[in-house]
Amino acid sequence: MALHMIGIGLNDEKDISVKGLEAVKKCSKVYLESYTSKLQCSTSDLEKLYGKKIILADRELVESKAEKTILKDAKQEDVAFLVIGDVFSATTHTDLRLRAEKAGIKVIVINNCSVLNAVGITGLELYKFGKTTSIPFPEKGFEPEAPYDTVKLNQSAGMHTLILLDLRPQENRYMKASDAITYLLMVEDKRHENVFTQKTKCIACARLGSADQKIVCGTAKDLIKADLGPAPHCLIVPSKLHFMEEEALGRLQK
Repeated sequence: MALHMIGIGLNDEKDISVKGLEAVKKCSKVYLESYTSKLQCSTSDLEKLYGKKIILADRELVESKAEKTILKDAKQEDVAFLVIGDVFSATTHTDLRLRAEKAGIKVIVINNCSVLNAVGITGLELYKFGKTTSIPFPEKGFEPEAPYDTVKLNQSAGMHTLILLDLRPQENRYMKASDAITYLLMVEDKRHENVFTQKTKCIACARLGSADQKIVCGTAKDLIKADLGPAPHCLIVPSKLHFMEEEALGRLQK
């Protein structure tokens, strides 16, 4: 009996590792977290390959009801908790692991690729990325400027910034890279600190890890008009570039 926390990769049902697939097949119940990212395949595609019925786990189930569902099951049988990307790309999954261990449940972790390392395909050096930030959907009275501050902090240290974008799958709402650029420009208009302007170089990515991934480099002014297609998107604001990074980004220039 154990809770098997399994990263299933970024794209489709075939991104799961052999070790991960073997673990899924021996589990009595299989949960799929459905709120941190978006796969490029359907749940039925996963079920067909895995040979298991999949239970969708939204944020409320994982954060507030796990003791009555996932963890309750894992005390009695092998249970799989599938995570898009890598297991611990979201802090909520670390919380689930800690709660399981406190309840005396054995936890087995099987890692996979995450957006945090998949961005290496842009040609930027991974060890030059600073703090990662995220941009939420703005609402009346809620327009946090922390993402702007993170870009500023990373720039001062000569580090690149990976910006993750909000998503609400249950509402079929997925923030686009162009929305993120608009958001940062809005903060710049308020603060005038020359951190993120229309001339700022950016890299917009969509569906990393898939056959139809799209990666485009250009100024904020150019990329705000770019159509990258379906989600998930992310945005990168590079800092000072090595000549090899410059060459790699040249291939992506819009």
